[in-house]
Amino acid sequence: MFTLCMFAKLCQLIARLLVVCISGLGSTLPAQAGMVATDSAMGSANRERISSVLERAEVRAQLEAYGVNVKEARARVAALTDDEAAELVARMDQLPAAGLYAVGTTILVVCLLIFMFWLKAAH
Repeated sequence: MFTLCMFAKLCQLIARLLVVCISGLGSTLPAQAGMVATDSAMGSANRERISSVLERAEVRAQLEAYGVNVKEARARVAALTDDEAAELVARMDQLPAAGLYAVGTTILVVCLLIFMFWLKAAH
């Protein structure tokens, strides 16, 4: 009899806890939303596109052939301003779409930009 009474009290306790927990599910939490500037959204998209080019094996091989460290190139891409990233992507869009010529030109443009930023940082 004693265990049946204890079991009933335990069931009541669990039921009360469930009521409290379930009632909290319906409440909404305060949310904050803000506008994201188009420039900043496009800047991150441009950086992602440049980074995806750096991830390609032939680009990495060509960068290493030019003596450019891939990690350093990624760091420099991350340090680009939004305008610089947009300019680089615009140059990439003007390149031919296929062939070894396109890859070589892309690598050349990336290397030139890295060299320009290196010169800019040296001053």
